[in-house]
Amino acid sequence: MVVPYVHGSSLSALDTRVTHEMMDIARQTESLFNELYTPHGMNFGLNLGKAAGAGIAGHLHLHALPRWIGDTNFMTTVGETRVLPESLQITWKRMRESHAWQSWHSGRNLR
Repeated sequence: MVVPYVHGSSLSALDTRVTHEMMDIARQTESLFNELYTPHGMNFGLNLGKAAGAGIAGHLHLHALPRWIGDTNFMTTVGETRVLPESLQITWKRMRESHAWQSWHSGRNLR
């Protein structure tokens, strides 16, 4: 998930520097997913407003999901539950250790 520090309920409510940074992070996320999970495809999406499914209506964020052919199952479609292939702690560790992350963040002091 790409979440800007600045709160805004729509793309038009955010400064273009923020939206451009979100797209830059989305591009990096694509590289990370390709390196770590070799998915068959990816979904990137925004839910703007309550009717569109925004859980936090006043804070726009971009969802990023790696996808594989045949990955739709009853957990997602009927159970309204998402199944992760690993814990978020493991995902975070793998991301930080990846070549894509290291090359993107070299020289930066990030948490």
